Amino acid sequence: MTTLSSVSSNQASPDGSAALFETRSVFLDDEAATVAFGYKLAQSTQRKAHAMAPAAGLGAETVGGIIHLQGDLGAGKTTLTRGFLRGYGHEGAVKSPTYTLVEPYELAHCNIYHFDLYRLSDPEEFEYLGTDQYFESPNLCLVEWAEHGAGWAPSADLRIELCETDAGRTARCSALSQRGSEMLLCLIRLI
Repeated sequence: MTTLSSVSSNQASPDGSAALFETRSVFLDDEAATVAFGYKLAQSTQRKAHAMAPAAGLGAETVGGIIHLQGDLGAGKTTLTRGFLRGYGHEGAVKSPTYTLVEPYELAHCNIYHFDLYRLSDPEEFEYLGTDQYFESPNLCLVEWAEHGAGWAPSADLRIELCETDAGRTARCSALSQRGSEMLLCLIRLI
C-alpha cells in the first residue's frame, strides 16, 4: 500500500517563534489504498487508539483539528474522506459537498465536517457560510479547495496534497501546527 519518505525542517513562524514543519510522503497505489490511508488518518485523530472502527454511528472522541485536502479534480480527496469517515464508524454514503459546500457527519461521540470550497467565487464568501462553530475543538474539519477561502477559512493543522502519478497517487502530508505534528507522527506509526 505505501512507501514512506520524509523531510523535517525547523522554520520560524511569522511571529518569530520557532515552529516545526514536518512533511512525509506516502505512495498509494490504488483507490483501496487511498481509502485505507484515510482510515489510518482517522485513527491518528482519535483521542484513544482503536484497532477497529467504532460501532456504526458512534464515532470516537477526537483531538479536533483542521485538515486541508489539496489536489486536482479527481485526485482522490473525497475517496480519502470516505476512508476517514469509515475510520470513525460512518457506514453511509460519502459524497463530495461540491454543491452543498459542507456535509456534516454528526456522530454520537464526535462531529466531522467535510467542506468543499471549489465553488466559492470570492474568498470572502466563506464568511457568509455561518460555519464558525464547526471549526471549534473538538470538531474535525476536512476542507477541500481551502485556497478558495484564502484569508477567511481557518488555517490547517495538517495539509494533505494528493498528486496522481502513472502508478497511483502520492499523499504529501505536511504538519502546520503542533497538533498537526502529533497527528502526523501518529499516522506514521500506523502506516
